[in-house]
Amino acid sequence: MLMRFTLALMVSTHGSGDPVSGGRFEWTKIQKKVTVLLPLPKNMFRLSCNGKILNLSVPAVMGILNITPDSFFDGGQFLSIDEQLKQTGRMLDEGASIIDIGAVSTRPGAPEVCQTSELERLLPSIKAIRSRFPEAILSVDTYRPLIARAAVDHGADMINDIYGGRYEASMMSTVASLKVPYIIMHMKGQPPVMQNNPAYSDVVAEVTYFFEKQVAEARSKGIRDIIIDPGFGFGKTLEHNYRLLSGLEALHSIEAPVMVGISRKSMVYKALGSGPEDALTGTTVLNTLALVKGARILRVHDVKEAVEVIRLIETMNTYSNEL
Repeated sequence: MLMRFTLALMVSTHGSGDPVSGGRFEWTKIQKKVTVLLPLPKNMFRLSCNGKILNLSVPAVMGILNITPDSFFDGGQFLSIDEQLKQTGRMLDEGASIIDIGAVSTRPGAPEVCQTSELERLLPSIKAIRSRFPEAILSVDTYRPLIARAAVDHGADMINDIYGGRYEASMMSTVASLKVPYIIMHMKGQPPVMQNNPAYSDVVAEVTYFFEKQVAEARSKGIRDIIIDPGFGFGKTLEHNYRLLSGLEALHSIEAPVMVGISRKSMVYKALGSGPEDALTGTTVLNTLALVKGARILRVHDVKEAVEVIRLIETMNTYSNEL
């Protein structure tokens, strides 16, 4: 498995006069697209999920299961256990490697849900899904340590934290004690206000720096398996999102698998002048670009299409003449 970098090259150009007869050289910095392929650490692609192994040598799909009444796209569709089981089975049949269960909406402007309500929604769902699909890898979308511990105790295999360990100081030490993979996401602000004029001097540099700090802290606490998510749509304008997608390769310096969650978000449908219900084609295009730039997990509502994108990219790579 290889990692790509774009380098800035220094080239010599003749200055005034002939350098052989006493002239001078001038060094000019030029931006030149040069692909350097370096091996990535093999352990980046094998994550231990509560006794199950998630192999990311080929990118994987995380299917979204929102058990909330107010998520931006599918809120209210999967409130009953029967609906949750049917949707989980459908996503697994279509090729999802992970099911990500969310009991709290974190859409822009979403109000905070209390811990008790989150537990009441989440735990019956985990228990039912774990019983019906014992081999499935279950992720829980939460930023609360108490919820994380209860979720793993009831059968979850991974914690997906939109705050990246910043909501409560004990989150990372809790996850470390649970010995499950931890997804660290970048978010500027908090969901109720995060889209109120977010500003960056350099969104790629700032997000990369955030991950350098948070991943180092997570590793110092003893978390072994870490995934990073740049947080498209979380405290970012349309321009920020596309600059971040364009510079996604910069995150490879963190040496952790990158997960991308673009599915039906406003960065897709606002650019197209449509809505979430018409954003599947755009989502598929952007997921393709993310894979080309090194993403290892696609977090999506539409599993079948994401799996097909991965298969096509892998087929292209098989027949590529590149090293």
